[in-house]
Amino acid sequence: MKTPKTNAMRLLETMGIAYTCHTYSTADGAIDGPAVAAKTGRDPGTVFKTLATRGVGGGLCVFCLPVNQELNLKKAAAAAGEKRVEMLAVAQITAATGYVRGGVSPLGMKKAWPTFLEESALKQESILVSGGRIGLQIELAPADLLKAANATVFANE
Repeated sequence: MKTPKTNAMRLLETMGIAYTCHTYSTADGAIDGPAVAAKTGRDPGTVFKTLATRGVGGGLCVFCLPVNQELNLKKAAAAAGEKRVEMLAVAQITAATGYVRGGVSPLGMKKAWPTFLEESALKQESILVSGGRIGLQIELAPADLLKAANATVFANE
């Protein structure tokens, strides 16, 4: 079965960046990061989740980090140049990103928000990030993700 194109896939293709799609079953309702890592047969340190935050100034920032890490809000705020950041409310995710919770990709959002990639990604040959839909992951080189998302590297731990 052919995977329908998402905005993330379209962006990568427009930029000429190679990627591989990985799909997984969502029938059991398990779409959290560790479940996605298990379903795709990957080390949780190579599967990255995308978290949307809002700074005290009101601007959005997006952080990509391994699914086995929790976002350090103080380090995230420092990376974003904010006094403080907080997680975006679930009800605001779709309006802000164009994606649904569990399917937020750092690529192809409605607006190009400042995006930060956790530094451990650079130690990997490739990483998985959401492809913009629940049940779809995109595998690509970390350097390509940095380029495509115009992202900055940050230290979460």
